[in-house]
Amino acid sequence: MAPKSDSAEAIVLNFVNEQNRPLNAQNVADALQKFNLKKAAIQKALDNLADGGRISFKEYGKQKIYLARQDQFNILNSEELNQMKEQNAKLQKQLEEQKKTINEVEAEIKSLQSNLTLEQICGREADLRMEVQEMENKLTKLRGGVTLVSPEERMAVETMLSEKISQWRKRKRMFKDIWDTLTENSPKDPKELREELGIEYDEDVGVSLQSYNDLIQQGKKRPRGY
Repeated sequence: MAPKSDSAEAIVLNFVNEQNRPLNAQNVADALQKFNLKKAAIQKALDNLADGGRISFKEYGKQKIYLARQDQFNILNSEELNQMKEQNAKLQKQLEEQKKTINEVEAEIKSLQSNLTLEQICGREADLRMEVQEMENKLTKLRGGVTLVSPEERMAVETMLSEKISQWRKRKRMFKDIWDTLTENSPKDPKELREELGIEYDEDVGVSLQSYNDLIQQGKKRPRGY
């Protein structure tokens, strides 16, 4: 009697026949987890199917290898096999042509999506015209000798920048003192410890305290009416 279609034996038999390759109980158990079948139930089903002649098996020491019965499959002759190879080659060629066509269409779509609409072009033109007008107005004032930044505003900005740099320098020195104390007797390499803690130096993110110091010094040398 054939096993019920939803029984463990039926599920295992269908899987073994579909795979048509050597399998052990663990292979089958891993593949059939979605059916909530325990390995013990799968092992029992495999043994029952083998004992009933529904599948083949061989023993290699303590390992049992199961395989679908080959007499249930139609064996192709050389002519049929060659025909299938030719058909497969044609299908592969068609697949490559379809992929090429899809890539061309996707590239065209991407190109079209990157182009601005007429409405977007008009809006962008208006924005650029406004920017140009603002720059021309600013240039006119500069040519006329108008100071766009008052001495008071300049002094306030320079003072604030100087304070920030002073805090930067102070915190940098504090960190160095703490870090030197921490790593002095540490068995771990300071560089490895820094990477482990995710600590980044100024140079790691492309900034330099000295460059900002130089900026302040340049500002002090520049004439106030500039």
